[in-house]
Amino acid sequence: MVCFTRCSRKMRNLLSTCPPVTLRLFRSLIASLLLMLALLAVLPQPAQAAEGVEIRRALIEATEDGYRLSATYGFELSHEMEEALQYGKTLYFYTEIEFTLPRWYWFDEKAITKRQTVSLSYNVLTRQYNVAISGGVYQSFPTLDEALFLIRRPNRWLVAPRGALKVGGTYTVKLSMGLDPNYVSKPLKVNALNNNEWRLASDKKSFVYKAE
Repeated sequence: MVCFTRCSRKMRNLLSTCPPVTLRLFRSLIASLLLMLALLAVLPQPAQAAEGVEIRRALIEATEDGYRLSATYGFELSHEMEEALQYGKTLYFYTEIEFTLPRWYWFDEKAITKRQTVSLSYNVLTRQYNVAISGGVYQSFPTLDEALFLIRRPNRWLVAPRGALKVGGTYTVKLSMGLDPNYVSKPLKVNALNNNEWRLASDKKSFVYKAE
């Protein structure tokens, strides 16, 4: 408090010796700085995109058995996620896709909504990383990077059988992918809700597909 009082006194003495023009310039600079700080405080902050996952490629392919999603994703696990794997926790990732057929005379028709879950775990005994799609047989990998490669570049997913879409119909497709919070264990869930290290999700990617 004493130091602050001395500094204030020295500042007043210094300003009293300044020429009037210099003093007015100094006051003008201070006023401009305060105005800029006030504007920054009231300006709306830009919305932040969902953290973690980038949908780099997404397209629908018509095949003999139906419609398949071909997609690639970009993301990295946080340090806490990797640590949870090493301690035997399983991470679950979701992929959700929705086909909507616009109708001018009524609400849009939701033709298809599907969700796929992929699990990632680590076996301490075998020192292998295991990846399983929707509860199926898991594949084992010697390194985490190899396991993540399968999740980032999954096999083409059959999202609809033949006949589920109207041929010639133009559909709006929405796709999202990320860490599934529904499968996070209770001890981790509280931390996940309040920690950016556990927020891993994409924005919904929308594109148009004309059914073949």
